[in-house]
Parts: sequence; C-alpha cells; structure tokens
Amino acid sequence: MRILVLCTHNSARSQMAEGWIRDHAARAGLDLDVHSAGTEATAVKPDAVTVMREVGIDLSGHASKTLFDVPDPWNFDVVITVCDAANEACPAYPAATQRLHVPFADPSEASLETWRVVRGEIGGMAARLVDALAAGQAVSEDVLQGA
Repeated sequence: MRILVLCTHNSARSQMAEGWIRDHAARAGLDLDVHSAGTEATAVKPDAVTVMREVGIDLSGHASKTLFDVPDPWNFDVVITVCDAANEACPAYPAATQRLHVPFADPSEASLETWRVVRGEIGGMAARLVDALAAGQAVSEDVLQGA
C-alpha cells in the first residue's frame, strides 16, 4: 500500500507524519510505501528533526519536496492532508485514491513544547492508521482522529 502525507511546505507536520507512519508500520510488520510532500518545497525544520529524534525517529536525512519529486506521484492508495491549505490545494487523484484530511496546528513559530504536543498528536494519528490497516479495517478521518 502506498501512502502520501501532504502539507504546504513539507517542512514539519508531513515530515513528522511520514516518520511516524514508517516507524509504526515497521513495528507492526506492515509493508507500507510512505512518502510526504508539500505544495511547495522549502526545508525540513530543525525543530521537527529535534523532537522526532527525542522519540527515536531520525528525520535528519529527509528533504522537503513537492509532489513531483515523489516517485509515481499519481499512484497512491491513501493521501492524507495534514494542513488546511494543502487540503484546499490538493490535486484530484484517481478514483482508487482515498483522500483524508486530518489537520494539525502549525508548530513552526512555537516553543519546543508545542512541537512536542503536535508530534504526539501526529504520532497518535499514525498509530491509529497503522492499527486499522494491520487489522484490515477501513480507514476514515474519524478513525485517524480517534473519534
């Protein structure tokens, strides 16, 4: 299964989500092809790398990229937008692609404590996604939000 996490700059939330989903999938023994991208490319924020390192996930080799930098960008089973701007700008995907929107606060100009809160929220979403997939359950925005 191929999963794309999309945000505006691919610098924080989508990068953390990619890292979390890969980590949870590896722990569950689930074979997922996970990517992240932005509607614009900038740079991965150092605070994202810092807070993810605190939980044992290394983003230091990650780079900000657009959809066109991702292999086979029009062939994803699930596309998750994690910010409202990316949700509005998200391109149309083939009917086989499931689009989900789960917004998170932008921690970019905030304290490391705020980064940690957002990291935890994204980690919870990633765990719920992987748990549902591993159990063969349908994935929805309600499932990802823990509703």
